Amino acid sequence: MLDFIHTHGMIISGAILLIAYIFIASEKIQKSVVALVGAALTMLLGLIPLEGHLYVENMKYIKGVFEHVDFEVIFLLIGMMIIVHIASRSGVFKWMALHLLKATKGHPKTVLFALAAFTAIASAFLDNVTTVVLMMPITFIIAKEFETDPVPFLITEVLASNIGGTATLIGDPPNIIIGTRAGLSFMDFVRELSPVVAIIFIVCISILVFMFRKGLKATPEKMAQVANMDNSKTITDKALMIRSMITLVLVILGFVTHDITHISAYVFAVAGAAFLLLFEEPKEIYKDVEWLTIFFFVGLFIIIGGFESNGGIKYLADQLIVLTNGSLNAATMIILWASGILSGIIDNIPYTATMAPLISELVNPANPNAITGNTQALWWALSLGACLGGNLTIIGAAANVIVSETAASQGHKISFMRFMKYGALITMISLAICTAYLAIKYL
Repeated sequence: MLDFIHTHGMIISGAILLIAYIFIASEKIQKSVVALVGAALTMLLGLIPLEGHLYVENMKYIKGVFEHVDFEVIFLLIGMMIIVHIASRSGVFKWMALHLLKATKGHPKTVLFALAAFTAIASAFLDNVTTVVLMMPITFIIAKEFETDPVPFLITEVLASNIGGTATLIGDPPNIIIGTRAGLSFMDFVRELSPVVAIIFIVCISILVFMFRKGLKATPEKMAQVANMDNSKTITDKALMIRSMITLVLVILGFVTHDITHISAYVFAVAGAAFLLLFEEPKEIYKDVEWLTIFFFVGLFIIIGGFESNGGIKYLADQLIVLTNGSLNAATMIILWASGILSGIIDNIPYTATMAPLISELVNPANPNAITGNTQALWWALSLGACLGGNLTIIGAAANVIVSETAASQGHKISFMRFMKYGALITMISLAICTAYLAIKYL
């Protein structure tokens, strides 16, 4: 039995990964459970060593199970979840959004654009899920004031959150995975992606405002009500607001100065979270950490580690090199468009977690067939495709699912096809702009 597993390890580990993908996409079983079951099978079948081994005869080191779990990703996620949750309790994010709305004077089209802009910017520094959760109550209030359907606002916000989250290391979980695997800093993402993300945002949100224009009308009285909304009592804890905002700014400053300090982003995130916890009841805060997401990551890293340990990642990388004939141009475009489409069908987190080691192998100098040239283009293609592809369908990203479920509970169902009518168009436009950007800058 052990000999059979050893001989067919790549096929068995690949089957576990594929079956896990199918169950994750079907949502029949909660995805963290799927990941942990797959991880347990990977370890029980001996597909991944429990401890690392150095084979002296060829000086080859085989990583152990926990060396495949990217704890930089895990700690960065936990730290930022704690910081954002504590900060949101003060009401500061709601205060910012309402303040922005008052500045629009209640013009519906301007309000829609302003909400999208706030969501996109917030998503670049908070995670997408937290951003849309903070925005939804405000959106329902505004729609009620305008006596209009909130769905156009909700769809625009969720699309904007996925666009904005693409711009930074911490904006979307796929970027965290890519950053740690490729050794890219917070400022690398800002420098490389924020210009193209800004163009995508302006083009796509302008198109959405045009498409929703018929429902974006209001009487002067309704506009005045929105413009004069009371924002004086939104901040519920001023001391907490000051403390958490200073901490958040310092943490982001730590991310920005990585090139000078050489301190990893997760260190600043954990330090900021630890400081804020000194003033809180930890039990209450820990309850709101998205532990399902954390365990999902841990299990997924182990499943992919098993596939990598058995040569699966190298095999796929070699096949991609053959398919593209070693061309950087072809590989970049295939990764961009495949990522954009597949991330709309399956969750972009497991997709990115699988692709990141594959790209590492594609550019590995030890691989005699490695793709050469400015191979950073491959990482940016993966980031842009995986993050922006989340807009394709209502199950493409966690933020999409949360918005649709919350809207349905409020009596405003967003059907799969209604979302895709807008999401597919925005995704195709976004990927077309990215194609031009990557071709001009790198290829």
